[in-house]
This record gives sequence, C-alpha cells and structure tokens, in this order.
Amino acid sequence: MNIGSSWAFAGLQFHGVSLSGIRTSITMPELHIAFDTAQGFPYLIPMKKFFVSHGHLDHAAGIPYIISQKNLFRMPVAEYYMPPTLIEPLTEIMRLWEKIEEHEYKFKFIGVGTEDIEINSQHIIRAFPTYHRIESFGYTLFHRSRKLLPKFDGAPREVIIQARNQGLAIDKEHLIPLVSFTGDTKIEFLQGPDWIRKSKILILESTYLDHKKSVQEARDWGHTHLDEIIPCLDEIQAEKIVLIHISSRYSTDEARRIVELKVPKKHHDRIVIFPGR
Repeated sequence: MNIGSSWAFAGLQFHGVSLSGIRTSITMPELHIAFDTAQGFPYLIPMKKFFVSHGHLDHAAGIPYIISQKNLFRMPVAEYYMPPTLIEPLTEIMRLWEKIEEHEYKFKFIGVGTEDIEINSQHIIRAFPTYHRIESFGYTLFHRSRKLLPKFDGAPREVIIQARNQGLAIDKEHLIPLVSFTGDTKIEFLQGPDWIRKSKILILESTYLDHKKSVQEARDWGHTHLDEIIPCLDEIQAEKIVLIHISSRYSTDEARRIVELKVPKKHHDRIVIFPGR
C-alpha cells in the first residue's frame, strides 16, 4: 500500500500526507521520527518517536493502531510526545481497546514541556506552544554539535587536553534549527522563540488560500490563512517554507496557481506545497 509522498531538501528526507480535516502525518524516516500520526498508515509503523501536535482525529487517530501494530510485530515500544492534557484521555482510549481486544498493550505517552528531547547524538527536538482550538504544540528539530570556546580556538592540542583534565569547560553546545513543524495553529506561533523563524525548513499550516474562506473564518477555527503568511515572509528566515494542511476545497494544481499568483516573486523559490495529500 503506497500512501504518502516524499520530499527532500538540504539532505533532509520527508515522507507523509497532509490534507485539512482528513489526515496529517509527516515523517523523517532516516531519524525514525514522525510529526502527527493521521490514521496510522503503514509508513508510520517503523518510526520510534512520535511528536503529536494536538488531539484532533486527523492528526492523532492513528496512535492506537500504531501501538497495536508494533505489538503485533513485537517491535520496541515507541515514545509518543504530546500536549500534557492529551495523556489522560488517550490512556483511557487505550484501556478501552484493551478491554475490547482482551489484550494488554504497552505504550509510552509523554507530556511535552521545556525539556529537550534527544533523538540521537546529533539531534534534539524542542516543543513550542501553538494557538489552536485545543492545547497544541509545534516541534523543532535541531542539529547539535560542540564548539570550542573562543579562548581555546586555535590553541595547541596539549593546552586543550590539560584544560579538560583540570575540569575546565573547553567547549559549548551549538544548536542549529533544521526543521520546525507547526501542526494546526493561528499565525501567532511566529511570536514564539526566534529559532522557529530561523529554521532551515518551516513546515507551516496554510488551510485556506483565498476568498473561499476569509482570514477571520480561518482564525475562528484556529487555523492560518495564506493572506496572513504573506506579510510575514520577510521576517521568516527559513530557506524553505512548506505549506501543509491545505483545504480539500483546493486541488493541488489550483493551490499552486493561487500561491504563485499571490506570493511575491522574490519568495517563489522558498514556498513549497507538500506533495503528499
């Protein structure tokens, strides 16, 4: 079963789907992580960490099915990071499924906060609050490395070794924001940490694109309209702005035509409509 489409930029690989009100889940397969779960499609089963933006069904319905499939194939228990208020009701749902199936499931639901989440030695994820109708979070993937402090930069190796042996700090962590995923949110998320705007890739919901729904109608439902994004393009420093969660009112071709018509030409190369719908 071939579900979802792939897209890549700057060595970062993505695969997934996003269609407003229907399904949203985008993975980074090489890192074994997923942003949202849609209905739990096969491409999600190998993922190890899931970052859930909020509890609406088109973003989170797949969690019980993924847990079930991982159990069926005796795969390690995955970690599901989510808004803290989502943990209790999702746990209750899982307990009900256990009663229905007469089977006990193992799962790990973790409420997000300010703590960094380690993906591997080179990558972490940080959550940031977003502005939807229910509690919601976006997530930023950072590349991390260690850089020598200025006073040790260019110093002889022996000096650095001696300083380390003396317990002195010789370097500090250096973080580069690679990917930010907003989930469903109003445009106010841009008022959050500056690393969101500076991410190499910003995966941003743009549910409505033109007069079919007004800016106020989009805001009433906790969503972002293209007309709100356009004035912010100069302040967004991302090399690529990937639009997701576009309404089914627009075909892919129509969405591309509208974006090309409305977005200033200087930004055309930066704007991408995620291919998976």
